[in-house]
Amino acid sequence: MTFPIPTPLEWRESAEKALKDRPLESLLHLDADQLVTRPLYADATGVQPVFAPRPSDAEGRAWDLRTSVEGDDAEAVNAAILTDLQEGAASVLISGGVLADAATLGRALDGVALELAPVALDAGFAGVEAADALAVVAKGSPRAMLRFHLDPISAFAEAGGSPRGIDDDLGAAADAALRHAGVYPHASLFLASGRVVHEAGGSAAQELAFAASGAVAYVKAAVTAGLSVEAALKGVVVGLSVDQEYFDALAKLRAMRLIWANLSRAFGAETPADVEARSSRRMLSARDPWPNLLRLTAAGFAGAVGGADVVVLDGFTRASGRPDAFARRQARNTQLVLMEEANLGRVDDPAAGSWYLDARTHDLALAGWTEFQVIEAEGGLVEALKGGVIQPRIARARQVREAALANGSAQIIGVTKYVDADVRAAPVEGADVAAASVQPVCELLAPIRFAASFEEAGQ
Repeated sequence: MTFPIPTPLEWRESAEKALKDRPLESLLHLDADQLVTRPLYADATGVQPVFAPRPSDAEGRAWDLRTSVEGDDAEAVNAAILTDLQEGAASVLISGGVLADAATLGRALDGVALELAPVALDAGFAGVEAADALAVVAKGSPRAMLRFHLDPISAFAEAGGSPRGIDDDLGAAADAALRHAGVYPHASLFLASGRVVHEAGGSAAQELAFAASGAVAYVKAAVTAGLSVEAALKGVVVGLSVDQEYFDALAKLRAMRLIWANLSRAFGAETPADVEARSSRRMLSARDPWPNLLRLTAAGFAGAVGGADVVVLDGFTRASGRPDAFARRQARNTQLVLMEEANLGRVDDPAAGSWYLDARTHDLALAGWTEFQVIEAEGGLVEALKGGVIQPRIARARQVREAALANGSAQIIGVTKYVDADVRAAPVEGADVAAASVQPVCELLAPIRFAASFEEAGQ
């Protein structure tokens, strides 16, 4: 028995009938990067398949489940770290006042085997001092898994300036990297992150470009300080954000591997990308924090399927302050369910072979590379920030998203749609500590939350 195969014209007529005579072109969607998302994809698009698996293995797991612990009290931070590591986390990201000096950080890390559990830092402008403190705590152990995460450029972009001057900060970070690289061969040195762009409302391509240009800046600074190109490249971790729009988020992670391959090849020392994905904070709601659990689950899915080497999920109350033990437990268990029950890591690259995701990966890689070339043509990331090249482009991308939320073509569950009139509060451990002010030398990339304006209007 044979069945008639509809012609392309018949397919189109059937589709338009289902759309109540609206044209198929009405299903095309333009994003903030002016990239087209189509309703259907096929091999006729001509896009070559992408295979972008994560190259590393965290103690037999598909990815490194990293917990985020913030705090100023060393003993409280230590208790939180030990609990998280005992209950399933593989590594820890530390921020807050416990990074002030080696003695305080040592108390916070008491009982943590640095040779088994990687410790990463989030110290902003104090990155060099925090890195020195962590090096002291590690006591010269050559097997210590330290993640210094030196990233003065992101701090400069968010503040619009720096206490010592960004050129001095960059030089100091490179000198610290050289100082610690020989003692700790398993350490990573820099974090080339695009998250500051994402949190300021930027597009996926802009975030990719910022991260790529940051990597170039750090590699060049490290080589000038005395590191080899290969050591400098291997010492860079790429940081990206993942949010509830999981298809775009996972395609962005895959696109970063394509961009990194070009970068490392241009430096003459091809190395695999080391990608750390952190959950978006701009997607979180404060008035009703409970839907954030869904958003964070989607973000974790994107990190896992997109092939991130490390995934960090915030607590669901992060929009209101520092998460407490319950919120950290939810963040940790969300990843454990994705890893151990959903088995998302059982396939090297789950997105491979999807015409849509391959096309989207290619589109984002090309758009990110184009934005990267714009930045590099200005003399690099620092000069592009000082010259005000990046900031207005991000502002336009943010306005596209804000307009979509304002006209209802985009929604925030629990904020603009399905709003709970009687929300249940969730506790936090404390408010964020205000960042030290600096004299701005350029327009800053201040973090936003898209839900904030709607929450204020509803009060």
